[in-house]
Amino acid sequence: MKNIIIIVAAALLSAGCGKNTPQTAEQTETPVNEARVRLNAEQLKNAGIFTGRAEHRKMASTLKVNGVIDVPPQNMISVSFPLGGYLKSTQLLPGMPVRKGQPIAVLEDQQFIQLQQDYLMGKTRLQYLEAELQRQQELNAGKAGSDKALQQAQADYTAQKIQVKALGEKMLLIGLNPQTLTEDNLSRSVRVLSPIDGFVSAVNVNIGKYVNPTDVLFELVNPRDLHLNLTVFEKDMPALRIGQRVLAYTNDRPGQAHPAQVSLISRNVNEMRAVEVHCHFDRHDSALLPGMYMNATIEIVDQNALAVPESAVVRWENRHFVFVQKAPDDFELTEVDTGAGSDGYIQILPKGDVNLDSAIVVLGNAYALLMKMKNTAEE
Repeated sequence: MKNIIIIVAAALLSAGCGKNTPQTAEQTETPVNEARVRLNAEQLKNAGIFTGRAEHRKMASTLKVNGVIDVPPQNMISVSFPLGGYLKSTQLLPGMPVRKGQPIAVLEDQQFIQLQQDYLMGKTRLQYLEAELQRQQELNAGKAGSDKALQQAQADYTAQKIQVKALGEKMLLIGLNPQTLTEDNLSRSVRVLSPIDGFVSAVNVNIGKYVNPTDVLFELVNPRDLHLNLTVFEKDMPALRIGQRVLAYTNDRPGQAHPAQVSLISRNVNEMRAVEVHCHFDRHDSALLPGMYMNATIEIVDQNALAVPESAVVRWENRHFVFVQKAPDDFELTEVDTGAGSDGYIQILPKGDVNLDSAIVVLGNAYALLMKMKNTAEE
């Protein structure tokens, strides 16, 4: 019985000691904050770190988009003929270059002859009516003619002058010069001239076909004012501004940049929740053609970005951090998001409740603190 009491007492004593041992260890252990690092004066000097406040700077980021090369409506010309006629000849094929004023087709029709005939006959009658008006004016001045005859002569002359002027304008409309027309150079054919420098995009007629005034004979394109039509999603619209710089790249030459700038931002959102952004190229490149696909980056400028030197931001475990100074020798690792970078500075965005505007942060050699912190944690 005595032996049993001794064994129970020993067990109770052992249990009591085991219960008190962890509590004593917990009371004597000093907590360690793995996100903090301390340096003495000599370590601070050797590390070469320096501190300061983040500053608000003008930072630029880029928005990646894509689009196609387009031609503004004023540079796409549909060539038709005001009076119609039969196509006598043309040498045009799609893709051929043309110059302004170059003959691109010849049309012929009997109405061209009739128009010239009417003009010459009207011009001859105008000369007669002009002489008759002068004769009536002289008679009326000498009281030998009536006022009615003078008025009739004046009306006939004015009406004929209007008719001759209208016929002359019709001739100019189809490319005939009324000033050089005589009874000896009447022509049954008329040349169609190119109105622009550019190239042929479509030929809609063939030789011998009769074309009406509403028919489009050829379609021409002036490539010197090409613009880039980019597609930008709705969520990125607030960052767009007129005049922003753009760098565009073709698929066949991805290393050659074509600089441009934003000239127009559409105010309509399409079914894809995107808007069209029109950009003008800085210089003409004959290798760029309408309909060509391009990738582009739009430069977006943030006028009030909180930024620090790149040496202030450290990367650890795929996250970005800065060191915030809590005391002259005490620094705390603080996670941030990063944004645009330029001129050796990088934008930082706070995560959580940290006020980075007023905080003192390590601006240089921050990686020295990170190495010290990791070494301390390993010890």
